[in-house]
Amino acid sequence: MLTKKMEEAINEQIKWEFYSSYLYLSMSAYFQGLGLPGFATWMEAQYQEEVFHAMKMFKYVNDQGGRVKLQAIDQPEQEWKSPLDCMEFSLNHERLVTKRINDLASLAQEEKDHATFIFLQWFISEQVEEEDTFGDVVSKLKLVGDGGGLFMLDRDLGTRVFTPPTKA
Repeated sequence: MLTKKMEEAINEQIKWEFYSSYLYLSMSAYFQGLGLPGFATWMEAQYQEEVFHAMKMFKYVNDQGGRVKLQAIDQPEQEWKSPLDCMEFSLNHERLVTKRINDLASLAQEEKDHATFIFLQWFISEQVEEEDTFGDVVSKLKLVGDGGGLFMLDRDLGTRVFTPPTKA
């Protein structure tokens, strides 16, 4: 059973995960507008992944006898200076998500909520992957610049498909 403090904190993170999905969908639209359909597809997969994260938490709160209370989602950014600026923004966003997940894990320890602490380990590992993935794209964008390499990277990113983890 979740403590009230833990339930409220996870509800806030559910909102944040849905905001993240909304942000990545906005980025997909931005890339479509630039004529970079591969980047747009990549961000659509990221959008789906964030919805998966939110729903994983949604289900956990319900399974633990808590109550999910959905909150208003802020409007995401819609414009960036360049594809690199957009991806650096995403990387910084994921670093903030990592901090938030780590704070949830710390709260679970303070509340002596061992089940939630274990549940959050999946998200902690996921955030290591998220930061690595975005960091890799940022590094590649810095290497290719705005030239023809951008279109090769666009083609490469367009192959990404969201596949939900088998053990969710």
